[in-house]
Amino acid sequence: MKKIAVFPGSFDPLTLGHESLVLRALPLFDEIIIAVGINALKDYYFPLEKRKQWIEEVFANQPKITITTYTGLTVDFCRNVDARYILRGLRTAADFEFERSIGQVNKKLYPEIETVFLLTTPELTAITSSVIRDVVRNNGDASQFVPKEVDLTI
Repeated sequence: MKKIAVFPGSFDPLTLGHESLVLRALPLFDEIIIAVGINALKDYYFPLEKRKQWIEEVFANQPKITITTYTGLTVDFCRNVDARYILRGLRTAADFEFERSIGQVNKKLYPEIETVFLLTTPELTAITSSVIRDVVRNNGDASQFVPKEVDLTI
């Protein structure tokens, strides 16, 4: 059976941490689906089309990576694409507690799913999409925190 992992997120915006995590996970899976979640109740800073385009450009030369969007529960999306793994990154102990809870609920909803956690590399630990959005909102230069393909101008 093909080892398919889903890396879900809003990627608002895609960061160097996201990029690093996916590239480091590539040897572990046959395919990684980067799934941009759409939540009607959430306000996004960058448009969906732009977020998806950035991801496509960053991973254009990676044949094992596909990019898509989805709505609803991540486990339902995983079931629909025959994924048995959810890929998540951990920066801090707080991330672990949050992700552990979600992973346990996902396991109850879809017993065949496994959540795989990778630690963020130390130099990227402080980078979050929230911090980048705040820098951009305040006219700062956040380009050093995102892949070169990500143009943070609105």
